[in-house]
Amino acid sequence: MNAKANPTPVLKYLSAYPEHIQAKVLQLIERNELGTLLAERYPLRHTVQTDKALYDYVMEIKQDYFRNSQALAKVAFDSKIKVIQHALGTHTQISRVQGGKLKSKNEIRIASLFRETPPEFLKMIVTHELVLASYYQ
Repeated sequence: MNAKANPTPVLKYLSAYPEHIQAKVLQLIERNELGTLLAERYPLRHTVQTDKALYDYVMEIKQDYFRNSQALAKVAFDSKIKVIQHALGTHTQISRVQGGKLKSKNEIRIASLFRETPPEFLKMIVTHELVLASYYQ
């Protein structure tokens, strides 16, 4: 019999959490109950669906908590971010020469997956990207 057992999933985004929390999440995944638990705990969905609405949402959080950080040139949902493989969002600083001066722009991109998530999840990833963007100024 050559039946392959399902390998234990790697909890990349939870690797910093204590073992008992990771074990609990693994149990929920194995019993196929994680989605149900999250849907019960976070039943609401946010209304931020466009890049313009996301920009306004990010700027509101930035004004409340990150007033002294650099301006953002662009904020957008990005369907090319591979959530499972790479990241949930990105922040970039693009530098270019304009005349004799070096100009830089800051951008935040959020994985398109977050269009369909609870507001708490969107706020978490936006805040995370704002923190990183202000840290790397």
